[in-house]
Amino acid sequence: MSEAQIHAGRAVLSGNLNIPKGARGIVLFAHGSGSSRLSPRNQFVARIMNDGGLATLLFDLLTPEEETIDMQSREHRFNIHLLAKRLAHATGWAKQEKQTSNLRIGYFGSSTGGAAALVAAVDAPDDIGAVVSRGGRPDLADDALPKVQAPTLLIVGGNDDIVLELNEQARDRMCCEVGLEIIPGATHLFEEPGALEQVARLASDWFLRHLDGK
Repeated sequence: MSEAQIHAGRAVLSGNLNIPKGARGIVLFAHGSGSSRLSPRNQFVARIMNDGGLATLLFDLLTPEEETIDMQSREHRFNIHLLAKRLAHATGWAKQEKQTSNLRIGYFGSSTGGAAALVAAVDAPDDIGAVVSRGGRPDLADDALPKVQAPTLLIVGGNDDIVLELNEQARDRMCCEVGLEIIPGATHLFEEPGALEQVARLASDWFLRHLDGK
């Protein structure tokens, strides 16, 4: 694993890059509020993707100062435009780095990061090969939903009732290849035994299907 410093305008975002031998694509993580590249859940999912032959870039969408402000005011976590812009900067970084420039890119978004991933994918249709949203809020992508071209998989916990309904509504507005996987008995954070592993396996399979060999 190597450290990454991603310049996004005046902000500098810290990231962790892991490239397994013979990587078949790279997945950029877009997490929700209160999470980071150090999140045990994100790292768990990334390890399973690495084991499957996918490179991963876990990075902080907010600077430490912005995260501190957001914990008090919640002003950044729902700023989908800002989060999508940060993801776009990370995409540019991955395309320019020698180690990753030849790898097809996918987005793995959680919570509001799911919406950011969809918006960013619309802005770079030639660069993004697939999107997976885990317990995401794709509804917050709003007008971008019908414009998404990247094959998209929405993964939701079966007991996450409100978010499940929002994902079903978002799916019905999308025109691309889109799947909805429901993890029975799982809640929003997929903390139940085996739930997060199911998420990671489904996501890995989706990315490998759509990123490999393109």
